[in-house]
Amino acid sequence: MPRLLGWAEARIRSRTGELLELVGIDAGEFSRRYPKHLSDGQWQRVGVARALAADPPILLMDEPFGAIDPIARHRLQNELKLILKKVRKTVVIVTHDIDEALKLGSNVAVMRDGKISQKDSPNTILQNPANKFVADFIGDVRALRRLELFTVEDVMVASQGLLTSREIPINESLHHALSRLISLQADMLTVTKCGVPVGIVHRDAILKF
Repeated sequence: MPRLLGWAEARIRSRTGELLELVGIDAGEFSRRYPKHLSDGQWQRVGVARALAADPPILLMDEPFGAIDPIARHRLQNELKLILKKVRKTVVIVTHDIDEALKLGSNVAVMRDGKISQKDSPNTILQNPANKFVADFIGDVRALRRLELFTVEDVMVASQGLLTSREIPINESLHHALSRLISLQADMLTVTKCGVPVGIVHRDAILKF
């Protein structure tokens, strides 16, 4: 796209390096690789960088993680949220995955037969669905889905020192934290930021949130 817009080569190289760094890819190692030499996760990151290359005011992403396994999908959703916080653009994401829509969107439009049934914040949709169709679409696990809207940082207690060897990153969702606590049969986890312990999160704090 930058070449189609007539950008100078020096500007294209500079923008390429800037975007690869933004999506967490080493330009020196990957800039000359072909798509077939990239992992699914790397391919998706490059796709985001390519879409941002010409600095468009609005970005449309149609099922951006549709062909990725659940583990990679969860990780890339978190990475995309961080990237979008940095670039601060209007992004329209089309998805059939309600959990993905609630997790990534600041506003969510639930559509039926080409018409909008409800357009609200994720929290409003979960707490006050506009009609039976929206309520059925969300399902009976609204409380658990709501936990996807908030992170460990929202309920953690700041503390210095490693209080438990069971850790969770500060930007993980409360839903993921609760699932981990249940699987470990634990009452609390150490919260880390860039690998450094910064606090603890208790199961009771999540359940009361």
